[in-house]
Amino acid sequence: MGPLDGVKIVEFAGIGPAPFCGMMLADMGADLLRVERKTRLPVGHSEVLNRGRRSIILDLKKPEHVELALGLVSKADGLIEGHRPGVMERLGLGPEPCLARNPRLIYGRVTGWGQAGPLRNSAGHDINYIALSGALHAIGTASQNPVPPLNLVGDFGGGGLLLAFGIVCGILEARTSGRGQVVDAAMTDGSALLMAMIYGWKAAGSWSNKRGSNLLDGGAPFYRAYECADGKYVAVGPLEPKFYALFLQKLGLAETDVPPQMDANRWPELEKRLAAIFRTQSRDQWCRALEETDACIAPVLDLEEAPAHVHNVARETFVKVDGTLQPAPAPRFSRTPGRIRSADQVAKQKIETALSDWGLTAQEIEALRP
Repeated sequence: MGPLDGVKIVEFAGIGPAPFCGMMLADMGADLLRVERKTRLPVGHSEVLNRGRRSIILDLKKPEHVELALGLVSKADGLIEGHRPGVMERLGLGPEPCLARNPRLIYGRVTGWGQAGPLRNSAGHDINYIALSGALHAIGTASQNPVPPLNLVGDFGGGGLLLAFGIVCGILEARTSGRGQVVDAAMTDGSALLMAMIYGWKAAGSWSNKRGSNLLDGGAPFYRAYECADGKYVAVGPLEPKFYALFLQKLGLAETDVPPQMDANRWPELEKRLAAIFRTQSRDQWCRALEETDACIAPVLDLEEAPAHVHNVARETFVKVDGTLQPAPAPRFSRTPGRIRSADQVAKQKIETALSDWGLTAQEIEALRP
């Protein structure tokens, strides 16, 4: 049983950050019941983000199905929804009726712009939200346009993770106060929060607004990826002087052979020297020589290579569930570890059982059948 065993969450089906939040909570043992808006009752999910849930189909245009949803909400500790502001209110499932039915409920909402502000009703995606927080501007080299970091910073880090944290915090507080509340997780807020250290450095005068010229944005030649003889890459990051000294030693260089590490004016010269050295051997040759040392080097692995790396295999960082390779639950707990309930396991639990577990009567369950 995971650390959230016994916690009940109603999740209104969505895409991106909302199901990622649900996945994290389900991995940690929470009992999630996902409200789908499809044409048939599903028995399980093969999509990674939807793992570990049982699902129910409701037609939320029907008052009786809205009433059933409110019945589920009355038994839940938390709720997840990722629609535009106002959608849940129009369905009759906004915070007011839900909290009236369940005063201890933590009503979790995740959107790009947030529930308030002049952009709240505008369409957008991850790239737009992280553009507004300053995160996108900071990513990329000096000579190219800002580079979208997949949709990791807005959707998942600044959205889904932020909402999961907010819901757990809210549930803990409600156990003391007996009162629920709304969690407004905006990806603009979350991606700004992830930039806290960078904004702190900028305030201290140690971070330039010029992209690709700083210590951690690829500007420093000792914190970037280098192409090797086989066209693959290594990531190097020996920031600390003692690690940097070892890094140079492993490359066959003395500190007097290259410009001083922190002389930013000579970073282009140092980068050129290091790039030439790394092109003399393959990626795997460099990693065999350096990877298990304090030189701070790692292979840049693709999505097929990463699950097979010896370290990831040893830690079981990736697992196969129902034939699908996917990341394992994280973080690790020593006594109550998270786990993935496979789609087969979920499917074997008939929907009637799921609804019965949540307190629905046989008559209510029968009314849900198409």
